[in-house]
Amino acid sequence: MEDFLSHIKLIKKMGPLENLISMIPGAANLKNVKVDPKDMVRTEAIILSMTYKERRNPDLLNGSRRSRIARGSGTTVQDVNRLIKQFDQMKQMMKKIGKIKSFKDLKNMGIGLQ
Repeated sequence: MEDFLSHIKLIKKMGPLENLISMIPGAANLKNVKVDPKDMVRTEAIILSMTYKERRNPDLLNGSRRSRIARGSGTTVQDVNRLIKQFDQMKQMMKKIGKIKSFKDLKNMGIGLQ
């Protein structure tokens, strides 16, 4: 999550996320995506409310730790759970992308280039 936090900070410096999405090649179908800047602030607050060990190893996050993080970040436990779930999904997707060797692999994953 340390890397995730540093990426969030970099993205915030680059400006509105809608503008960044429009610059991505092949992201023409994402033009109407609206991203709430408060979501990034909330995500950053949740990650900053974690201890160093929790950021390095999210598997440590049990119910009482999630509750403490939610109180510390001014969010709900559901928000913390949602972030952890999204982080796990992103991690799995990055592993799949790391295994791509050809355009055929992209097609098999359902990722089409436009």
